[in-house]
Amino acid sequence: MSEVNRVFLLPGEYFISKQPHIISTLLGSCVAVCLHHPAHRFGGMNHYMLPTSPNKEKSGKYGDYAIAVLVQFMERTLGRLDGVEAIISGGANVVSNITSGSQIGVRNIEIARELLRRHGIRVTRENVGGGVGLKLHYQNWDNKLAVERMDRNVMSGSTVVREENNRLAPPAAAPVFKPTPPAARAGAPAAPAARPAAASPAPFSGGRIKVLVVDDSSIVRSLLCKALEGEPDIKVVGAAKDAYEAREMLLELGPDVITLDIVMPKMDGVTFLKKLMVYYPIPVIICSTIAKTGSQAELRSDKIGAVDVIDKETLNLYQGLDTVRQILIPKIRAAARTRVSRKSKEEVAGL
Repeated sequence: MSEVNRVFLLPGEYFISKQPHIISTLLGSCVAVCLHHPAHRFGGMNHYMLPTSPNKEKSGKYGDYAIAVLVQFMERTLGRLDGVEAIISGGANVVSNITSGSQIGVRNIEIARELLRRHGIRVTRENVGGGVGLKLHYQNWDNKLAVERMDRNVMSGSTVVREENNRLAPPAAAPVFKPTPPAARAGAPAAPAARPAAASPAPFSGGRIKVLVVDDSSIVRSLLCKALEGEPDIKVVGAAKDAYEAREMLLELGPDVITLDIVMPKMDGVTFLKKLMVYYPIPVIICSTIAKTGSQAELRSDKIGAVDVIDKETLNLYQGLDTVRQILIPKIRAAARTRVSRKSKEEVAGL
């Protein structure tokens, strides 16, 4: 059996591959189109926010371009589009901000139907409309799609999804997602797009506070997680070694609070914090040795939107966990009750 990789699509992204992948995403008024060829057993998905670009911009956030990318890949690979099937999901009637206009979900659905019809691609399933967002898990080798209704307020691109209940559960007609093993195969490498955006959760609304720990040190991650164990109202749902791993965990784990180091490989914590505030505003507690009181790191983190900043040295991590618990736990509880406002790219650009 081939190893199955997982991919999390953010708004404006697309992914298609001959290799077996489980592709996941979150949708509000955004739409995702899945294309698949049953005989060749491969396919992909996009996630776009608006139907068309007013200035013909070639960007995955627009449906006309995002759909064209998938169609062109299928056509180049197969030589023709005969037998290609499509699934359309999303386009919920959610609260949209002033820049996205009204009925954006409806228009996103319409552009998908129209462009697929033009290419002669049959739509075999639709999960569209409604009043709440969706979480999708798509198996690109056998065209199976599991759909779950969102349980929280979620910012997806320029839209806001309003929760209907307090816990995540698939609708009655949707299967519980259990990946089926793909057959071994050879194929071309994956062709993902750039990742410009993400979804965002609401402030904590009850139950146990779910915490995601992000730190490049395995020892620090272990100590922070251990310090939080046993608290009846706190649960560590994940520990990531860098920003990219943390981003992948946001969809699957749905944390209420993130503790974030600054000095990390691949992407530093301040840069990741900016991206979170723009695309996934969530309570973040900076926990770093360079975030000393009055330092530039502390001031920048505060201006960008961190709800709290901790000098890691004050935690005395290597001298027992009592100090960690005394300092960190109250801050996590306070952070979970904090509503974090989304910022624009322009607001964080110069910080």
